[in-house]
Amino acid sequence: MEHEVLTIAQVAKYLQISEMTTYKLVQQGTIKGFKIGRSWRVKKEDILEFIEKRKRGERI
Repeated sequence: MEHEVLTIAQVAKYLQISEMTTYKLVQQGTIKGFKIGRSWRVKKEDILEFIEKRKRGERI
């Protein structure tokens, strides 16, 4: 499902990093995210874009 929306915890698990690091990356805009109420959500396609940029060595 390409348009899947994930929570911070799910993103952290997917990237194998801490929830706190994930939260900071999303809050800073390094990983694109959006808020629903008080909770952050991230589209899976934005995570994949983030990974591809990092693989190419692009500065984010």
